[in-house]
Amino acid sequence: MKYIPPKKLKVLTYMFFGTGIWGIVAGLFLITPQVFFIVIFGVINLCLGGLCGYKLLTQEERPKSEKRKK
Repeated sequence: MKYIPPKKLKVLTYMFFGTGIWGIVAGLFLITPQVFFIVIFGVINLCLGGLCGYKLLTQEERPKSEKRKK
C-alpha cells in the first residue's frame, strides 16, 4: 500500500470510529424500519476505523527519496 501521512490517517481513524459509534447508538435507540441497516453501516465504519488505525500503527516512516541531479 502507498504511504499515507500519519495526520491524515489519524483524522480518518477518528472519523470512522466516531461515525461508527454514532451509527450503532442511533440504530439501537431509534425505532425505524431501517434500524438493521444503520447498525450494519456503523459496524462497517468501526471496521474501517480499525483498518486505518492498524495502518497508522504498522506503517514505516516515509522513504527518503534520493536527490535528483540537474
